[in-house]
Amino acid sequence: MKVGIIDYGGGNLRSVANALHALGQEPRIIASPDDVADATHLILPGQGAFGDCMERLQNRNLDTFLKNWIHADRPYFGICVGYQILFDSSEEAPNTTGLGVVPGVVRRFVDEPGLKIPHMGWNSAGSKRGETPVWKNLGADPYFYYVHSYFPEPQDPSVIVAETTYGNQSFAAAVEDGNMFACQFHPEKSQDAGIRLIRNFLGL
Repeated sequence: MKVGIIDYGGGNLRSVANALHALGQEPRIIASPDDVADATHLILPGQGAFGDCMERLQNRNLDTFLKNWIHADRPYFGICVGYQILFDSSEEAPNTTGLGVVPGVVRRFVDEPGLKIPHMGWNSAGSKRGETPVWKNLGADPYFYYVHSYFPEPQDPSVIVAETTYGNQSFAAAVEDGNMFACQFHPEKSQDAGIRLIRNFLGL
């Protein structure tokens, strides 16, 4: 197994690399398709805006590469914006097209009295499909750390493995389809539950 971290010039690479080190892995930093070499698992630690992330991926020729990688059912783990870009589009950047590997749209939280946006801090993620390959040994409602103002809305609810509620709004906290897993929260900042999730993805 060789783990690659996608570096598009805007993600939180260090925290993810530290989590992998804790699991005994030495990740490869991938800034272009030429860097992939013999990597078997890819992690995209997103941070920032949907439109900016897609532009940076395109500039590094990583957008089409990632679509082909996921369509080939090779292991992919998307975090935060690395989750959102899997969808067709986002209300954050209406003129930007996402990777489109998961049909759906990324929505902004609806303003509610007393609701702080962005959604920031710890929250539970309720299991929707029981123990899938990545979502196993986590219990029914593990807690993870979130920082976001937008969330994906998949067209096909069968891909949703966990759901989180914030205010009066529930959203897909994580999706899993074959060897693709992606989540809105930050597992690398979520202590034991986050490490367990990454461990499961790697099949350790």
